[in-house]
Amino acid sequence: MNSYLIRNVSILGAAPTDLLIRDGVVVETGTGLSASDATVIDADGLVALPGLVDLHTHLREPGREDAETVETGSRAAALGGYTAVCAMANTSPVADTAGVVEQVWRLGREAGLVDVQPIGAVTVGLAGERLAELGAMAESAARVRIFSDDGHCVADPRLMRRALEYVKAFDGIIAQHAEEPRLTEGAQMHEGEVSTRLGLTGWPAVAEEAIIARDVLLAEHVGSRLHICHVSTAGSVEVLRHAKARGVRVTAEVTPHHLLLTDTRAETYDPVFKVNPPLRTATDIAALRAALVDGVIDIIATDHAPHAVEDKECEWAYARPGMLGLETALSIALDVLGPQWDLIAERMSRTPARIAGLTEHGHDPAPGAPATLTLVDPAARRVIEPAELASRSRNTPYARMTLPGRIVATFLRGEATVLDGKALK
Repeated sequence: MNSYLIRNVSILGAAPTDLLIRDGVVVETGTGLSASDATVIDADGLVALPGLVDLHTHLREPGREDAETVETGSRAAALGGYTAVCAMANTSPVADTAGVVEQVWRLGREAGLVDVQPIGAVTVGLAGERLAELGAMAESAARVRIFSDDGHCVADPRLMRRALEYVKAFDGIIAQHAEEPRLTEGAQMHEGEVSTRLGLTGWPAVAEEAIIARDVLLAEHVGSRLHICHVSTAGSVEVLRHAKARGVRVTAEVTPHHLLLTDTRAETYDPVFKVNPPLRTATDIAALRAALVDGVIDIIATDHAPHAVEDKECEWAYARPGMLGLETALSIALDVLGPQWDLIAERMSRTPARIAGLTEHGHDPAPGAPATLTLVDPAARRVIEPAELASRSRNTPYARMTLPGRIVATFLRGEATVLDGKALK
């Protein structure tokens, strides 16, 4: 196993220090360190963070390898500073059996760039009719602990209750895509002034808020763990605030794009801005940012959703919803939050690792901690060029935007997966 001596690095924004990595752990920090057997990295001006953890990634394999594979998605993740990603279940076949989740898990291990933790489906085929093999997936080699029909809401309240009750046996989590389907039929974007002007069917905020309200009550009743995917409205924030005050075991995520982009982007009719839930208003963005800072929203999750060219470069009405996110998430966090390194580490590493039970992740770089970390250059600014992204797809909403920050290096258990901004596999 390689050893690395990282010189003059700022750990979470603190004064520069040296950091020695050996045998997969951080063995020493301090000034003037030396190690003749170590590869030396000059990190002057760089900030060290615990490796980022994404609770919401679509890797598309098996079934849609034209859009992404576990390998290409893992490379994109590593280049974005991630060391672990949770892969959503909407593959083909759906990850609703032990066999499929183990396949995804093994593909992640073979790629070796990040830890890939599969998320199992709540219902068979994501159809919302009967529970999938939750226990078998939990007992599989992949040890699934999070279950979600993301892309589809578990709309039946009795089925949702049963799922919450079932996962209590192994302290599992149901992650809900909060969308009342009867309120969003045919929806194309956020329901509001812009949708009215453009003549597009609206996706009302209440469709999200009503499901969250229902599910926090169910979670409270059952005493189980609930996670809300991609929160997008100010009203949802208030429902979550009330639930947390009552002691409900609920956590929530927000995506980078819901922290930055508004529904006015639909005025271009560019399908790259079509996403589910849709981009909302500036008022919603302000509420989401405030909730992220005060902890009502627990984490930033990318909802990285790669799509093949034919699924995006078409008429708005026929385009698949979704955006890339892994390679730009930290830059958006810096743009939105500024260099609040401890807050960024909490929302993008420690807390998501804790929610997912990924015990080897989410540790600040310190003696004795796993050497699973990322180095970022906060002074760098980069223009996002879709053709230069590692993802197999190109549907980034940040094309040709100039964003702050650059990932210089990523380490997974002491092994470099990215050096000098380039993936090593």
